[in-house]
Amino acid sequence: MGLARLLPRPNVRPASATAHGETALWETQVIALANQKGGVAKTTTTLNLGVAFAEHGFKVLLVDLDPQGNLTMSQGLNPDAIERSMFDVLVHRLPIEQVIETREVDIAVSSIDLAGADMALSSQIGRERALEKGLAPVRDRYDFIMIDTPPSLGLLTINALTASDSVLIPLQCEYLALEGLTQLIGAVRLVQDHLNPALRIEGVLLTMFDARNNLSQQVADEARKFFSERVYRTLVPRNVKLSEAPSFGKPIVLYDPHCAGAESYRELAREVLERASEGAWSRA
Repeated sequence: MGLARLLPRPNVRPASATAHGETALWETQVIALANQKGGVAKTTTTLNLGVAFAEHGFKVLLVDLDPQGNLTMSQGLNPDAIERSMFDVLVHRLPIEQVIETREVDIAVSSIDLAGADMALSSQIGRERALEKGLAPVRDRYDFIMIDTPPSLGLLTINALTASDSVLIPLQCEYLALEGLTQLIGAVRLVQDHLNPALRIEGVLLTMFDARNNLSQQVADEARKFFSERVYRTLVPRNVKLSEAPSFGKPIVLYDPHCAGAESYRELAREVLERASEGAWSRA
């Protein structure tokens, strides 16, 4: 399996540059963060990679598609107090602009109602494309749209994969980390075959890495053996500041901009942009 790359571009420049009279060469990239295993840093990566892109001048929208609402909470918003959320966008076709809040980046918020989205969508025609349709009116306003998915391979995750250009897989450096990834790769294949032929694997991000722990290195070695060039060079360390930041409603690059966690997400943003500027990967 070869990693799918972005189409080659002569330059990498935010679409927002057109506001200054420049020609935009960057096409909006929609990236789903997916892994059916919980606690692998999907939400942490969605938020902090998105804010790191914003530091480069890119306009970013984060989409909270997890009924737990952790991404929403990590920006200081209370999912229990939200009246309209991504549930209404998916099920009732509410314009997504009505659920977007602006913080360090824009965020389309979640609420507990999303827990019933699978059932509510199940009888609808084209249910797998509800998110794709919801994003369509705002897609061209952003350089990156990043989707935080629930820890499952249900209809919400299928919607995210169908609406996305690529999927980024956070993989924690812990025991049994690689277990279950076969199902995720299988789901990606099914979406490619039936719903979104252009979907590619953006990359695999090793998270919660502890250089003092032999197990972390063993998991990293196994991941590189299995995914080869798909695995990012950047390693996200086990870092207490990364765990603290959400309780303060801030991304790590603002909560503690010089800690190891913040630097790792800045480095990841540079690596993703570097891959984008280098050329195109073939279909995964």
